[in-house]
Amino acid sequence: RQTDRQTAVQILTDAPLARAAMEMAELTVVLGSFVVFQLMFKVASPWVSVALCPSFKRVPDSKHTEWNSRLVSTVHALVVGLLCLYILWFDDAVNEDPVWGDPKLVKLNVAITCGYLLYDLLLLACNWSAIGDSFFVCHHLAALYAYGYVLSRGLLPYFANFRLLSELSTPFVNQRWFFNALSYPRSDWRVVLNGMAMSAVFFVVRIAVMPSYYGRVLSTLGTPAFERLGLGAQVAWILSSVSLDILNVIWMYRIARGCYGVLTGTRRKAKESSEAGPPPIANNHRD
Repeated sequence: RQTDRQTAVQILTDAPLARAAMEMAELTVVLGSFVVFQLMFKVASPWVSVALCPSFKRVPDSKHTEWNSRLVSTVHALVVGLLCLYILWFDDAVNEDPVWGDPKLVKLNVAITCGYLLYDLLLLACNWSAIGDSFFVCHHLAALYAYGYVLSRGLLPYFANFRLLSELSTPFVNQRWFFNALSYPRSDWRVVLNGMAMSAVFFVVRIAVMPSYYGRVLSTLGTPAFERLGLGAQVAWILSSVSLDILNVIWMYRIARGCYGVLTGTRRKAKESSEAGPPPIANNHRD
């Protein structure tokens, strides 16, 4: 009986220490992510852009800040998006228990994202006249609000991971901006192809998944696992999900309009070219 009492006391003592150690590890990842993305923006991105894209020298200085920020955004999206897919396909603990499953990998991914979001908010604040966007601020704050619960309590790992899948559309959105900054015509086949891919991927990972996501949400409501969350976490989860999806619908509308404009413009030019017929053949012979 004495041994059992000692064991219970040891468990109660070790649990807060283990929790504190985990929280410190996650905060370290957030801080490290913030610093790494800052270094990428200030050091790596300008060097890589000049080395891999000679046309970067033609980009006006006024666009360099946004160019570097979007290059960093693409790197973040690829890292986080690929890790999301790995968790979705192979992390059985998270997929079987979406509310309280083992969140180790999800918390790592969320910590990386939180560091990036803090870096990006600072960048927006320091360069508001050049790249400020209220939609992005709302998006980042809503995401940080929800991800704070994931990092502090390790809850809702499946849903947090599902939301991060949306980052897979970001590289295509950024590439569209790069083409525009480099003065590629909107009718260029690379611009058209990227626009179609961007629209398709954005729709798949942000819009088409909504029924599946909210179906899983509804199946969780009222369960003991849901009740254990507490009112604060429940409100943060539902409110942030709805807010982010409203923004996604707005962005999808903008993308669809832009894609439609590019496609109809390309078809119109092709039709005008065919109706004009072949150019006249010059007569170079002298009589």
